Amino acid sequence: MWFCEYPRDVVQVSGPDAATYLQSQVSQELRPLQIASSAWTFVLQPTGKVDVLARVRRTADDTFVLDTDAGFGDVMVARLNRFKIRVKAEIEVLPWTCIAVRGEGASEVEGLASWGGGVDVLGPAPQPPADAEPAEYEQLLAARIDAVWPQMGAEIVPGETIPAETGITDIAVSFTKGCYPGQELVERMESRGATAPRLLQRVRVSDGVGTVTSSHGEFALAYVKRSDLHS
Repeated sequence: MWFCEYPRDVVQVSGPDAATYLQSQVSQELRPLQIASSAWTFVLQPTGKVDVLARVRRTADDTFVLDTDAGFGDVMVARLNRFKIRVKAEIEVLPWTCIAVRGEGASEVEGLASWGGGVDVLGPAPQPPADAEPAEYEQLLAARIDAVWPQMGAEIVPGETIPAETGITDIAVSFTKGCYPGQELVERMESRGATAPRLLQRVRVSDGVGTVTSSHGEFALAYVKRSDLHS
């Protein structure tokens, strides 16, 4: 088991209308979310393009903490404030940090479930498990590529990427909830069984296939055209 710093931006949404407002704005169904539970979600533009991929955790009945990749907290705050009209909810940035814990036994660590079977420890001063070995961020990058997990700024470009391209709609989207901005595109592609023009894949760098977005050693994440997936 190993750990390293995992740069994240953290935002808190709190107040009497926090739950209903977030429910109306994100792609995930939040109503069943219990206190201390979390889920991944997209926050979309009305066109259906992704603004941010975030994890949302309920910390109280009327308080939620959302975290996203470092450098995109301001994007999330601006998007959440965009439609906050006569809504009793405060949106504020928290000076929290995050530690990623991966490897054998990581899933048993107290923290937030993350990609690759790992756990993220998020808070004002998170501490790694005593029996975990420190690692470099490059090791986390390699693990992310193995997990085919998209990152903001690399695989997800705000205003350009659509959810279906990322390969994680089954994790970050509820297809049974009510309306939210961007739902039309997401639902239309799902109901028609449409495949995105390109899909995020783990590839060998030497294959020269697709548009590479992240790489480490011989493997990379790349967007591969639908027509090339089975060629």
